[in-house]
Amino acid sequence: MRKCRYIGCVVTLLLLCTACMKWEYGIEEEFSASGDGVFITNEGNFQYGNASLSYYDPTTMTVENEVFNRANAMKLGDVAQSMIIHDNVGWVVVNNSHVIFAIDINTFKERGRITNLTSPRYMHFLSDEKAYVTQLWDNRIFIVNPKRYEIIGYIECPGMTMENGSTEQMVQYGKYVYVNCWSYNNRILKIDTETDRVVDELVVGIQPTSLVLDKNNKMWTITDGGYENSPYGYEAPTLYCIDAETFTIEKQFRFRLGDKASELQLNRAGDMLYWLNDDVWAMSVDDTRLPIRPFLESKGTIYYGLTVSPGNGDVYVADAIDYQQPGKVYRYTSDGILQDEFYVGIIPGAFCWK
Repeated sequence: MRKCRYIGCVVTLLLLCTACMKWEYGIEEEFSASGDGVFITNEGNFQYGNASLSYYDPTTMTVENEVFNRANAMKLGDVAQSMIIHDNVGWVVVNNSHVIFAIDINTFKERGRITNLTSPRYMHFLSDEKAYVTQLWDNRIFIVNPKRYEIIGYIECPGMTMENGSTEQMVQYGKYVYVNCWSYNNRILKIDTETDRVVDELVVGIQPTSLVLDKNNKMWTITDGGYENSPYGYEAPTLYCIDAETFTIEKQFRFRLGDKASELQLNRAGDMLYWLNDDVWAMSVDDTRLPIRPFLESKGTIYYGLTVSPGNGDVYVADAIDYQQPGKVYRYTSDGILQDEFYVGIIPGAFCWK
């Protein structure tokens, strides 16, 4: 649900109704997924309640779909946005069901849930008892206690209202957490984690979609530029390099008007950037210009999600196909050689490495 095509029709619906998702219980299956692997959060169709969670084992090249549903005998909910692992517990953020599930990363069993969130997007841990949760259509970032599964406070984001509030991905440098503001916004916020207050902001291009921190302590964000006839504006997407220490823009690379840049990712070494712009693109963090040729051509597919293995550097790209049928994930080596391909759930959007 992170793409702009939803925004116009969704705001009113979210304000008029709370989560109408019903979790239906049935027979539970037993899993034991020890070892390394990657989770894929499949968004599903907005308001259809068909989000799902897949799990892929790179060693055996096997995939298990609907693992949350099968392990817990209940549906995951409406729009699975993201997932993060902290201390061997997986936290699955389900946007339009206003919930975050905590699961065992080997058995996929639910261990608890945080509810009463507005429209959760991403989660960032500060400690075992404190985490931030960003929101869409809310001018606050929620502070939660993961041990108690409770909301314990809020961070007010200046210049936002409940209707146009938008906070997304987070990275941490020292005691500060930085967050990009995406929907109808153009800012990076700087939060003091000791006071839980926004202490600074940086204006970038229209709608920064991603945020990563490289080996040189430089933050990178990529803007999507909005869309034609958008009331907020429309411009060419831009890739920004921001120094985390000084919180200033050091480099920027402009794309063409109409390009669809998104899903900025880093490899484990923090020296290579990857992103989607119809194709998959890659460049060194030290490069001084954008690449001329893509790393992987799309060949008519709809690339929607992207990740890089923290182990061997393999590149995984998710294909939404037609946004209706189960999507597909392609696994390539760091040299661009296809290693595997497998089907997952509807609209695979994000990955989480175990």
